[in-house]
Amino acid sequence: MTGLEEIAGGLRFPEAPVAMPDGSIVLAEIAAGRITRVLPDGRTETVAEPGGGPNGLALGPDGFLYCCNNGGFEWTEQLGMLMPHGAARDWAGGSIQRIDPTSGRVETLHTHAGAVQLRGPNDLVFDAAGGFWFTDHGKTFARSRDVTGVFYVDSAGHIAEAIFPLENPNGIGLSPDGTRLYVAETYTAKLWAFDLDGPGRVRPGTGFAGHGGQFVYGAGGFAWFDSLAIDAAGHVCVATIGAGGISVIAPDGTLADFVATPDPFTTNLCFGGPERRTAFITLSGSGKLVRMPWPRPGLKLAA
Repeated sequence: MTGLEEIAGGLRFPEAPVAMPDGSIVLAEIAAGRITRVLPDGRTETVAEPGGGPNGLALGPDGFLYCCNNGGFEWTEQLGMLMPHGAARDWAGGSIQRIDPTSGRVETLHTHAGAVQLRGPNDLVFDAAGGFWFTDHGKTFARSRDVTGVFYVDSAGHIAEAIFPLENPNGIGLSPDGTRLYVAETYTAKLWAFDLDGPGRVRPGTGFAGHGGQFVYGAGGFAWFDSLAIDAAGHVCVATIGAGGISVIAPDGTLADFVATPDPFTTNLCFGGPERRTAFITLSGSGKLVRMPWPRPGLKLAA
């Protein structure tokens, strides 16, 4: 935790930090149904209130924020930590939304991909062609859990399911050259890679996994995988719940480092600051946004 510094506290399960051009961080407060801007001095201001469960955010090429809205959770507090607990009682499905960061206007773009309902969209990443990939984490109920996958929305707005089935896919990111898609599954704590043949096109796999992905890394012990970010050297930095920290996985599938944090519900990170050498990390259980120096620059995201 060398150099870990709190920027803002009192946030309601923060997730999806986005480093903005003006130096602020925009993030989702899932439990509040709110998109919040955190200024460099720690002050916060509301950007938009989409409701439900805003979960993943990315800045699109049009300058708008794109949001994976999971439709909402129930919540519980244990040991001073706020934690999601199953689908909200009024949950009716998930959606992809577009948000004007200036006016706060929220537009719902997608609730389905053909006949497939979006259950709990979680995280997204844009590619160089102006489209984006997103995971659908699904929803957990008292005695059942959704089986879901990964979707692609092209630059014209057409949506299609690209990978199925996965076990509660969560974090998603592209390799520095854009030819490999990484997906982290939450409860299996496994990281998968999918080779791409172009925008929205997954190369058929030959491995044992039914979805055709290549196994990269699996965490042992009490650990769940959440969202991820990729650095300029191709390391996949996965927020790791339970263990509380960031698992840094090298392109060859070895664990290069584990950066511990003081919150077992460490859920996401992004890179920003000069040369993208600062990691901004959401400590969701304790409601904090923190930052720390990072040993390698973060990957410049397509937008």
